[in-house]
Amino acid sequence: MDGNRRFAKEQGLPSLEGHRRGLDKVKDLVSWVQEAGIKELILYAFSTENWNRSPEEVNYLMNLFEMTFGKDVDDIVQKGVRVKFIGQRERLPVSLQKKMDEVEGRTKEGSKGTLIIALSYGGRAEIVAGVNSLLAQNVTEVDEASFRQALWGGEFSDPNLIIRTGGDKRLSNFLTWQSVYSELFFTDTKWPAFEKSEFDSILVEYALREQRRGV
Repeated sequence: MDGNRRFAKEQGLPSLEGHRRGLDKVKDLVSWVQEAGIKELILYAFSTENWNRSPEEVNYLMNLFEMTFGKDVDDIVQKGVRVKFIGQRERLPVSLQKKMDEVEGRTKEGSKGTLIIALSYGGRAEIVAGVNSLLAQNVTEVDEASFRQALWGGEFSDPNLIIRTGGDKRLSNFLTWQSVYSELFFTDTKWPAFEKSEFDSILVEYALREQRRGV
Protein backbone atom coordinates (compact mmCIF):
# COMPACT_ATOMS: atom_id res chain seq x y z
CA MET A 1 0.00 0.00 0.00
CA ASP A 2 2.56 2.51 -1.21
CA GLY A 3 2.35 6.23 -1.96
CA ASN A 4 0.71 7.68 1.16
CA ARG A 5 3.23 10.46 1.70
CA ARG A 6 3.44 11.38 -1.99
CA PHE A 7 -0.35 11.48 -2.16
CA ALA A 8 -0.45 13.91 0.75
CA LYS A 9 2.19 16.13 -0.86
CA GLU A 10 0.24 16.25 -4.12
CA GLN A 11 -2.89 17.24 -2.20
CA GLY A 12 -1.09 19.92 -0.21
CA LEU A 13 -1.52 17.97 3.03
CA PRO A 14 0.97 17.16 5.81
CA SER A 15 2.84 13.99 4.84
CA LEU A 16 1.61 12.11 7.92
CA GLU A 17 -2.00 12.79 6.91
CA GLY A 18 -1.37 10.52 3.93
CA HIS A 19 -1.02 7.57 6.28
CA ARG A 20 -4.39 8.29 7.88
CA ARG A 21 -6.03 8.52 4.45
CA GLY A 22 -4.33 5.24 3.56
CA LEU A 23 -5.81 3.44 6.56
CA ASP A 24 -9.24 4.74 5.63
CA LYS A 25 -8.77 3.15 2.19
CA VAL A 26 -8.13 -0.23 3.85
CA LYS A 27 -11.74 -0.27 5.06
CA ASP A 28 -12.90 0.11 1.47
CA LEU A 29 -10.59 -2.64 0.29
CA VAL A 30 -11.89 -5.13 2.83
CA SER A 31 -15.40 -4.58 1.47
CA TRP A 32 -14.25 -4.92 -2.16
CA VAL A 33 -12.47 -8.16 -1.34
CA GLN A 34 -15.55 -9.61 0.34
CA GLU A 35 -17.72 -8.62 -2.61
CA ALA A 36 -15.29 -10.39 -4.95
CA GLY A 37 -15.43 -13.59 -2.88
CA ILE A 38 -11.74 -13.47 -1.98
CA LYS A 39 -11.12 -15.39 1.25
CA GLU A 40 -7.66 -14.13 2.25
CA LEU A 41 -6.23 -10.64 2.08
CA ILE A 42 -2.76 -9.73 3.33
CA LEU A 43 -1.73 -6.11 3.82
CA TYR A 44 1.89 -4.96 4.04
CA ALA A 45 1.35 -2.29 6.68
CA PHE A 46 4.85 -1.70 8.13
CA SER A 47 8.10 -3.30 7.04
CA THR A 48 11.24 -4.14 9.00
CA GLU A 49 12.93 -1.38 6.98
CA ASN A 50 10.29 1.17 7.97
CA TRP A 51 11.86 1.31 11.44
CA ASN A 52 14.58 3.42 9.79
CA ARG A 53 12.15 6.28 9.15
CA SER A 54 12.11 9.33 11.40
CA PRO A 55 11.04 8.76 15.02
CA GLU A 56 8.20 11.24 14.46
CA GLU A 57 6.77 9.21 11.59
CA VAL A 58 7.28 5.84 13.29
CA ASN A 59 5.58 7.06 16.48
CA TYR A 60 2.70 8.50 14.46
CA LEU A 61 2.19 5.19 12.67
CA MET A 62 2.31 3.16 15.88
CA ASN A 63 -0.30 5.43 17.46
CA LEU A 64 -2.41 5.34 14.30
CA PHE A 65 -2.34 1.52 14.22
CA GLU A 66 -3.29 1.34 17.89
CA MET A 67 -6.15 3.78 17.48
CA THR A 68 -7.45 2.01 14.36
CA PHE A 69 -7.29 -1.46 15.89
CA GLY A 70 -9.17 -0.10 18.88
CA LYS A 71 -12.06 1.72 17.22
CA ASP A 72 -12.66 -0.39 14.10
CA VAL A 73 -12.76 -3.86 15.66
CA ASP A 74 -16.57 -3.82 16.05
CA ASP A 75 -16.97 -3.23 12.31
CA ILE A 76 -14.56 -6.07 11.56
CA VAL A 77 -16.49 -8.42 13.84
CA GLN A 78 -19.76 -7.48 12.11
CA LYS A 79 -18.20 -8.23 8.72
CA GLY A 80 -17.31 -11.71 9.97
CA VAL A 81 -13.62 -11.25 9.16
CA ARG A 82 -10.89 -13.01 11.14
CA VAL A 83 -7.79 -10.85 11.70
CA LYS A 84 -4.26 -12.20 12.14
CA PHE A 85 -0.93 -10.42 12.43
CA ILE A 86 2.47 -11.59 11.18
CA GLY A 87 5.86 -10.03 11.79
CA GLN A 88 8.21 -9.14 14.62
CA ARG A 89 5.52 -8.50 17.18
CA GLU A 90 8.07 -8.13 19.97
CA ARG A 91 9.47 -4.93 18.41
CA LEU A 92 6.13 -3.13 18.59
CA PRO A 93 4.98 -1.03 21.57
CA VAL A 94 3.46 -3.18 24.32
CA SER A 95 0.19 -1.23 24.19
CA LEU A 96 -0.08 -1.97 20.45
CA GLN A 97 0.67 -5.63 21.02
CA LYS A 98 -2.22 -5.77 23.49
CA LYS A 99 -4.57 -4.24 20.91
CA MET A 100 -3.42 -6.80 18.36
CA ASP A 101 -4.09 -9.63 20.81
CA GLU A 102 -7.55 -8.18 21.48
CA VAL A 103 -8.38 -7.93 17.76
CA GLU A 104 -7.22 -11.48 17.08
CA GLY A 105 -9.22 -12.76 20.04
CA ARG A 106 -12.43 -10.94 19.20
CA THR A 107 -12.36 -11.91 15.52
CA LYS A 108 -11.18 -15.52 15.84
CA GLU A 109 -14.63 -16.92 15.01
CA GLY A 110 -14.87 -14.91 11.77
CA SER A 111 -15.81 -17.20 8.90
CA LYS A 112 -16.28 -14.76 6.01
CA GLY A 113 -12.62 -14.23 5.23
CA THR A 114 -9.23 -13.64 6.82
CA LEU A 115 -7.38 -10.33 6.95
CA ILE A 116 -3.65 -10.79 7.57
CA ILE A 117 -1.73 -7.67 8.55
CA ALA A 118 2.05 -7.74 8.10
CA LEU A 119 3.40 -5.42 10.79
CA SER A 120 7.15 -5.05 11.37
CA TYR A 121 7.39 -7.65 8.64
CA GLY A 122 10.17 -8.57 6.25
CA GLY A 123 10.39 -11.59 3.98
CA ARG A 124 14.02 -12.29 4.82
CA ALA A 125 13.35 -11.87 8.54
CA GLU A 126 10.48 -14.34 8.21
CA ILE A 127 12.75 -16.93 6.61
CA VAL A 128 15.42 -16.46 9.30
CA ALA A 129 12.75 -16.75 12.02
CA GLY A 130 11.51 -19.96 10.41
CA VAL A 131 15.01 -21.43 10.38
CA ASN A 132 15.57 -20.50 14.02
CA SER A 133 12.21 -21.99 14.99
CA LEU A 134 13.15 -25.30 13.41
CA LEU A 135 16.61 -25.25 14.99
CA ALA A 136 15.01 -24.68 18.40
CA GLN A 137 12.97 -27.83 17.81
CA ASN A 138 16.17 -29.75 16.97
CA VAL A 139 14.90 -30.42 13.45
CA THR A 140 17.76 -31.67 11.28
CA GLU A 141 16.03 -32.04 7.93
CA VAL A 142 13.12 -30.26 6.27
CA ASP A 143 11.31 -30.23 2.96
CA GLU A 144 9.54 -27.28 1.35
CA ALA A 145 6.20 -28.12 2.95
CA SER A 146 7.53 -28.41 6.50
CA PHE A 147 9.62 -25.26 6.15
CA ARG A 148 6.61 -23.39 4.78
CA GLN A 149 4.70 -24.26 7.95
CA ALA A 150 7.50 -22.82 10.11
CA LEU A 151 7.04 -19.36 8.62
CA TRP A 152 5.01 -16.62 10.34
CA GLY A 153 2.34 -16.99 7.68
CA GLY A 154 2.52 -20.77 7.64
CA GLU A 155 -1.22 -21.29 8.02
CA PHE A 156 -2.15 -19.02 5.10
CA SER A 157 -2.18 -19.62 1.36
CA ASP A 158 0.51 -18.37 -0.99
CA PRO A 159 -0.88 -15.24 -2.66
CA ASN A 160 -2.42 -15.71 -6.10
CA LEU A 161 -1.84 -12.05 -6.93
CA ILE A 162 0.08 -9.17 -5.42
CA ILE A 163 -0.84 -5.55 -6.08
CA ARG A 164 1.59 -2.73 -5.38
CA THR A 165 0.44 0.87 -5.64
CA GLY A 166 2.62 3.97 -5.86
CA GLY A 167 4.63 3.32 -9.01
CA ASP A 168 7.56 1.21 -7.79
CA LYS A 169 7.95 -2.15 -9.52
CA ARG A 170 9.48 -4.39 -6.89
CA LEU A 171 8.30 -6.51 -3.95
CA SER A 172 10.51 -4.81 -1.33
CA ASN A 173 10.99 -7.81 0.97
CA PHE A 174 7.33 -8.86 0.86
CA LEU A 175 6.46 -12.58 1.14
CA THR A 176 9.86 -13.60 -0.20
CA TRP A 177 9.16 -17.33 0.13
CA GLN A 178 5.45 -17.31 -0.71
CA SER A 179 5.45 -15.03 -3.77
CA VAL A 180 7.39 -17.19 -6.25
CA TYR A 181 4.32 -17.92 -8.40
CA SER A 182 2.19 -14.89 -7.56
CA GLU A 183 0.88 -12.76 -10.40
CA LEU A 184 2.25 -9.24 -9.97
CA PHE A 185 0.39 -6.00 -10.67
CA PHE A 186 2.03 -2.58 -10.37
CA THR A 187 0.09 0.67 -10.63
CA ASP A 188 1.21 4.30 -10.49
CA THR A 189 -1.88 5.16 -8.43
CA LYS A 190 -0.99 6.27 -4.91
CA TRP A 191 -2.62 4.05 -2.30
CA PRO A 192 -5.13 6.59 -0.86
CA ALA A 193 -6.35 7.27 -4.43
CA PHE A 194 -6.80 3.58 -5.33
CA GLU A 195 -10.43 2.97 -6.32
CA LYS A 196 -12.72 -0.02 -6.77
CA SER A 197 -12.80 0.40 -10.56
CA GLU A 198 -9.04 -0.15 -10.75
CA PHE A 199 -9.22 -3.04 -8.31
CA ASP A 200 -11.93 -4.70 -10.41
CA SER A 201 -9.92 -4.18 -13.62
CA ILE A 202 -6.93 -5.90 -12.01
CA LEU A 203 -9.12 -8.89 -11.10
CA VAL A 204 -10.33 -9.07 -14.70
CA GLU A 205 -6.76 -9.05 -16.04
CA TYR A 206 -5.72 -11.63 -13.45
CA ALA A 207 -8.48 -13.96 -14.65
CA LEU A 208 -7.16 -13.66 -18.21
CA ARG A 209 -3.54 -14.47 -17.38
CA GLU A 210 -2.28 -17.97 -18.14
CA GLN A 211 -0.67 -19.49 -15.05
CA ARG A 212 1.49 -22.40 -16.19
CA ARG A 213 3.72 -22.68 -13.08
CA GLY A 214 6.48 -24.36 -15.01
CA VAL A 215 4.24 -26.75 -16.94
